[in-house]
Order: sequence, then structure tokens, then C-alpha cells
Amino acid sequence: MTATRTPPAGTGTGPSPGGGRRRPLRLELVRARRGLRRRARLARRRLRRGSRGVVARALQAWRSSLQVRIGAITMVVAGTVVVIVSLVLFSQIRDQLLSVKRQAAIDQAQAGVSYAQSQVAGIATGDASSVRSTLTRTVTQLLQRGGAAGDFDVVMVYRTGEGGQEIPAVSRSRTFIVDALPDDLRADVDAGSQSYKYEQVPVGTRDDRQSSLLVGAPVPTETPGTEQIELYYVFPLTQEAESLSLIRSTVVISGIALTLFVVGIGVLVTRLVVDPVRRAAGTAQRLAEGQLEERMTVKGEDDLARLATSFNAMADSLQRQITQLEGLSQLQQRFTSDVSHELRTPLTTVQMAADVLHEARGDFPPHVARSAELLRAELDRFEALLTDLLEISRYDAGAAVLESEATDLRSLVDRVVDGMSALARRHECELVVNRPDEQVIAEVDARRVERVLRNLVGNAIEHGAGRPVEITLAANRTAAAVTVRDHGVGLSSADAQHVFDRFWRADPSRVRTVGGSGLGLSISLEDARLHGGWLQVWGQPGAGAQFRLTVPLTAGGELTSSPLPLRPVHLRRSWSTR
Repeated sequence: MTATRTPPAGTGTGPSPGGGRRRPLRLELVRARRGLRRRARLARRRLRRGSRGVVARALQAWRSSLQVRIGAITMVVAGTVVVIVSLVLFSQIRDQLLSVKRQAAIDQAQAGVSYAQSQVAGIATGDASSVRSTLTRTVTQLLQRGGAAGDFDVVMVYRTGEGGQEIPAVSRSRTFIVDALPDDLRADVDAGSQSYKYEQVPVGTRDDRQSSLLVGAPVPTETPGTEQIELYYVFPLTQEAESLSLIRSTVVISGIALTLFVVGIGVLVTRLVVDPVRRAAGTAQRLAEGQLEERMTVKGEDDLARLATSFNAMADSLQRQITQLEGLSQLQQRFTSDVSHELRTPLTTVQMAADVLHEARGDFPPHVARSAELLRAELDRFEALLTDLLEISRYDAGAAVLESEATDLRSLVDRVVDGMSALARRHECELVVNRPDEQVIAEVDARRVERVLRNLVGNAIEHGAGRPVEITLAANRTAAAVTVRDHGVGLSSADAQHVFDRFWRADPSRVRTVGGSGLGLSISLEDARLHGGWLQVWGQPGAGAQFRLTVPLTAGGELTSSPLPLRPVHLRRSWSTR
């Protein structure tokens, strides 16, 4: 749509200087609208985030605090009961108040009918001015008589025959009340019966209305067939509405106060019970952290005091037992370390003598030469056992140190496979390696990780029954994992729980062929923990076993998952298809 503007006379036909100013003004308006929309979007986002934060904090408080849950439940139950009782009470008060008002209004209307009957007796039916004067006088006298039902207005209507003339008389010239009389009420009165009705009646000539009680009744006359006089009382319910409003406010305030009072009592009682439990939980946590001298304060002789006494007795017993166990553990560690160190010197001497005998075995008879070979083999095994004992004693003493450096785990796996190839050939076992083509760099202690892998591969070869041993390497953004899978006799779930115990053997009658010390898996587990990693095992009788070593790629990193599954993939698939 194009708008054409005519320049005022005397301005010429050239371009208006205001046109150049209107264009920047429009651009500024567009920018302002965009800025307002952007601010509105930001405000909505902040509101959503704030509401989510409030909901999250409320849910956290609900889950973590027994006191909050009891307080909320008490508030809901008490609030529901108070609302129901308040509604019932308010309904009964309203009905009673209106019932009293209605009965007083009916009694006053009946008295007014009797009085009006005496006043309109012998009324001149043919003279309209006389009828109006009589009705007005009667209405005025009825207003002056008053009554027990409170403020009221009076309306009298004179009718001559069916469809004849109608003459109303209203107090204080409020003729609009006649038009506000309900048709059904007038029909009941016209039928000769007394009736009442609640209706909204105008207040003055304005459109405002107020609730009122209307009571109507016929006034008996001497000529009931040809003329009829109707008397109506209008009782405003203003005072009753104010009373009900006051009662409603009082009930609401009292209900809220009662609900808060009940909630306060519930929270207070809950706190009296929960606080000792919280103190017990805090004390138990400090005990778990090693503060064995922590105890609960005992106050009074109630159930909570007995709980604190029993808790303290339990803590004393635990402290004694833990102290005894620590003493025994220290004694065991010292014994292992001392024995290992003390045996090192004589073992070196015996080993030197065994080396001399082993080198000269060609000069000995065959059985003596064989004895020299066995002596050297057993001394080598004894030396390995002493080395493992010294290593495990370092872990027990907390003296193990991790020397991390960036290491290519792919090359480390290759070194382990090359070193174990001779053992695999003796057992007629094939080593199958699955590793990525690219480097897997991790900050680890290469000596310890290589020791773990050598131990796992050696055990897999020994227990693999000549079947292939699969070694798999994988990595993700935070961790690297190596699995060693054999297809030998396998492990039961009970064996898997003890496989990392010191000197534990699944079958004690089974003869070792690799010559381990019985501490290899225990040391491997400690090596994995020293890296902040995992060493886990899966096994199934007749289906073999799989060990999984998982380490973080960076020293000190935390593990949340492993790049490789613990259960072999083909077993998981076969299990899921059953």
C-alpha cells in the first residue's frame, strides 16, 4: 500500500527535510521492538530456569528431609480437615441466620396483613385517589410500626378484577421496587397464598442491586371477587451479608492459624525425633571416617536416650575390635616385611651356590644334575615369592608410589604378548590380540600395568586348557581398558568373589604349571587401585573367564564407565536371544 502526501502551500515540490528523519526513526523503532522481544525471551528463559530450580530444590528437600515430608503431609491433612469443617460450619451458620431472618419476616408480614386489613376496610373502590391515599397511609403506618426483622420496605398493590386497574403504593416513593417484584411471587400471592423469595432488588434508581428477602401475602377484603389488595415486605439482607462476611473472614483466619499451629506442632515433634537420628547419623559417619572416639550425648532416660546408649556401646565394641584388628594387621605386615627382608640375604647365598651347582651339572651323574636343575627352579620361584611379599607389604604399609608417564598401551600389550609367547607355545595356546590401529596414550606406571597384564595372560594360559586366549584393547575419551579372555574351566560366582584374595586357589588339588606365588592377582588389584582404575572378573563354569583392567587416560582422573564390556559380547547376545 502506497500513501501519497501533498505538501503544504508555499513549501515547494522538492523533497521534505522530514522524510530523511522518518527513515532513521523507523529503523530505531524496529531495533527497539527487536530489543524488547529479545528481553522478553530472556525473561521467559530466566523464569523457566528459576522455576525449574525451585522445583528441583523442593524435590530434593522432599527426598532428603523427613521433617519436610512430615510437615508437608501434616499441612495437607490439617488444611483439608479445616476446610471441610469450615465449610460445614459456615453453611450451618448461614442457614441458621437466614432461617431466623425468614421466620421474623414472615411473622412481621402476618402482623402487617392483619393491620392492613383493618385499615383498608370500607375503602372506596371507585375512587382511585381515595384508594391511593388509603394505601399510602397504610404503608406509612406499617413502616412506623417497625418489626423484629430489621430494616424493610413495604409495597401495597390494589387491583380491581382480572386484568383491571392496578394501583401501587410504595414507601418513600420507591416505585422501582414494584417492577422488581418477581412474577412467580406475585403469582403465588394472586393465588391467595403467602409466599417468600430471595431476590436481587435495585438500590435506588441506580443499577446496583442487593440481596433481599421478599415476603408477599394477600390482604382480605370485603369484596374478594372484584378487588384484591396485595402486601409485600422487602427485607434487605445487608446486615446478614456483613455478618456472614465477618464470619467467613474469621473462619478463614482461624483455619489458617489452626493449620499453621498443627503444622508447627508436627514439625516440632518431628524435630524432637529426627534430631537425635541426625546426630546418630553424623556420629556414625565420623566413625566410618576413622574417628573412633566419637560418641553420642545421652540425655534423659527415654527411648532416644536408650538409643544413644546402645549406639555408644556398639561404637565401643567396634573400636575395641578395630583396634585389635589393626594391631593384628600391623603385626602381620611387620612379620611379612621382616621375614621377607631377613630371608633375602640367606636366599642370595643359597642362590649363588645353586648357580655354581647348576653350571657344573654336566660333571654330575644324571640324577644329581636333575636335582641341581630343580634346586635352581625352586629357588627362582622362592625369590619371586619373596619379591611379591615385599611388594604386598609396601601396599599394606601405604608406601607404594605411582610413577606415571605417558605410555602407548598398544606397545605395552605387544611387549606382554611377546614375553608370554614362549609360555603359550609350551601350552599349545594361541594368543589373539585385538587392538586399534592408532596409538592409545595413557598416563600410567608402565611397569605396574605390564605386571598386571603379564599376570592375567599367564593365568589365562594356565587355565585356558590349550584354547585361544583373546587380548583386547580399547579406549574412549576418558579411559582405556584391556580384557583377557580364556575359554577354559571358568569360574563360578562364588569363586569370582575370592579370586583376588591372597594365596586363594579355586582348586587346591590342582598343580601349578606356571609357578606363581599366589599373590599375583592380589598385587594386580592393588596396582589397578593405585592408578584409580578397576580390575574386574567375569566367569562361568565351562565357558571360561574374562578379566578386565580399566585405567583413566590421565593420572588422577575418575572412572565412570569402561570402553569394554565385562561379560563377553557373544555370550551377552546368546543370553538375550533366549
